[in-house]
Amino acid sequence: PRRLVVLGFPCNQFGYQENGTNEEILNSLKHVRPGGGFEPNFTLFQKCQVNGQDTHPVFAYLKAHLPAPADEADHLMTEPRFITWSPVR
Repeated sequence: PRRLVVLGFPCNQFGYQENGTNEEILNSLKHVRPGGGFEPNFTLFQKCQVNGQDTHPVFAYLKAHLPAPADEADHLMTEPRFITWSPVR
């Protein structure tokens, strides 16, 4: 059987949505959103860059080996307000 492995990569390059420190990110998850003592049960990496000169090696690999999911890059996310912030249960 195959298993799904979730990896979390906080990044502040997309509308400055993750501007906290690594410690603040964990505390925010635990006490603010989603809160209630939530602790991720997946690997959460330190904040990293996913674009530019300091791109994390994982994202450099993914961008080099996977096709873009849409022909139009601006169709990926045109309105950040539509991001679902609630955890999937």
